[in-house]
Amino acid sequence: MRDLFQAYRTFFGKGDALYQLFSPYRICPLGAHVDHQHGLVSGFAFDSGIEFLFSATDTGKVEMCSLSFEGLMTFNVRREIDGKQNNWGDYLRGAVWSLQQDFQLQKGVRGVVKGSMPIGGLSSSAALLCGFVAALDKVNDLGLDKMQIIRYASMAERQYVGLNNGILDQACVVLCEAEKLLFLDTETSDYKILPFGDGKTAMPFKIGIFFSGVTRKLTGTDYNLRVSECKTAAWIMQAYEHIPLKEMGETRLHDVPRELFDKYRERMPERFAKRALHYYSECDRVKRGVEAWKKGDIKAFGQLIFESCESSMNNYECGSPELIELYKIMRRTDGIYGGRFSGAGFKGACIALVDPDKEEQIREFITEEYLKEFPQYKDSFKVFFCNTSNGVDFL
Repeated sequence: MRDLFQAYRTFFGKGDALYQLFSPYRICPLGAHVDHQHGLVSGFAFDSGIEFLFSATDTGKVEMCSLSFEGLMTFNVRREIDGKQNNWGDYLRGAVWSLQQDFQLQKGVRGVVKGSMPIGGLSSSAALLCGFVAALDKVNDLGLDKMQIIRYASMAERQYVGLNNGILDQACVVLCEAEKLLFLDTETSDYKILPFGDGKTAMPFKIGIFFSGVTRKLTGTDYNLRVSECKTAAWIMQAYEHIPLKEMGETRLHDVPRELFDKYRERMPERFAKRALHYYSECDRVKRGVEAWKKGDIKAFGQLIFESCESSMNNYECGSPELIELYKIMRRTDGIYGGRFSGAGFKGACIALVDPDKEEQIREFITEEYLKEFPQYKDSFKVFFCNTSNGVDFL
């Protein structure tokens, strides 16, 4: 936090009533690409993320700078939020825009943020959004509960930023607890926080983060196209079954029983059948993974994560050459229980559950093998090992 205090003083002077907040990054071991179809998901938050240092402004003015991105973002929470400006401030403006739908905000925020990892696949956008919604809640005394923070952050990303995702990312950032697994039904928002095994056994792994060296943002990829393909798959099956169709925005694979998919799979165009197969098989993997987790079977849990990535590649058809190569390397690395693409698999990072006693040999092996194939990333390829953590909170 020392660099944040120094930056705050440089930009804004001393400041009164400074608040410190940490908003973690997240990984989803099982439940890839199904939250926007209201499927079942799982998640961990971990001890790397976005740090906030801020104070309230009585004029409603927002002044935010970042140690990770360029530009001082300024606007006023008492005024109507304009359209996107295609910079990191869009997430701040989106958070204000979503809260303005229900609240008349009076106080703004002046402060500094800093991300602790390169961007790509760890839901840095959700960490920034949830953290800023929590900051606005604090200074305006709105009294939001955790699910409200999730909903407003999700609304901002979908309706203002323009990424048609579900609530997985925001839920992990807000709800997760250290050394426990989040199990969430994104249709009902019901969730459980599950200890490993009998609850008395320490988790036998750390989280490995392997950055490909290639960054991306999901609004510039096929992410939204995949969401539409899933919805179209649901439409096709409902049409075959003569079920009245809803608008596409209200159509999801969750509404179509697996039995209908088995009935019409061979009649569907291949790309839509693949998207649906991923959805149904991934929700099943989540359920089996939760059972393995509750039994304390980390090997079975990890194998399901590998299987999830296979389906992401073959059925959901995502993954850059860099991430696919990283995945193949992880499969032959001693000490990795399971791993897959993180985020949507368009560039970004791979994640894994790793044996903490083998960290250094894992780092050396994956770095050497990956840079053999992609030497151009020798300066940007990164490896991190992290522990699970609690969700967004004030320090």
